[in-house]
Amino acid sequence: MTRIRQLEPCDLVEVKEGKGPAEREREKIMEIEARNIERRIDGEYVVCLSDKGREMNSADFALFLEKRLSDSRAVAFILGGFAGLGERILKRADLLFSLSRMTLSHELARVVLLEQIYRAISTQKGRPYAK
Repeated sequence: MTRIRQLEPCDLVEVKEGKGPAEREREKIMEIEARNIERRIDGEYVVCLSDKGREMNSADFALFLEKRLSDSRAVAFILGGFAGLGERILKRADLLFSLSRMTLSHELARVVLLEQIYRAISTQKGRPYAK
C-alpha cells in the first residue's frame, strides 16, 4: 500500500466483517457487511470483485485503471469477506471484476489486487516493473 501511495493518492479501507457460522449465517453476514460497505462509498466508481466478473490481463487492467483515474470520480474496489458480497452491493457496482477463474481466499485476492494496482500505476508513471 505504501508503494501505491507514493505514486497515486490511495486509501485502504477495511470494514468490520460479519461473524457467524459460515453456511448457516451466510445471508446475515453479507447483510452486515453490505451495511458497513455502504457507509463507506459515496459517488465513487465501484468495482466489486466477483467470480462472475470480467477478467482482464495486466495490460488491460492498466488501461482500465488509467482511464478511471483520469476521470474526476474516485475508484472504489470492493472485496467481500469469506461469505462473498451481498447481491445489493453487487448490483451497485459499475463493474464486476474477476481476478481469476480460480477460487481465491479474500486475503489472497486482496494481495493480488493490490499488486495489480501497483503494477498498473507503475507502468503508467513510466517506472520499470519486473516481469
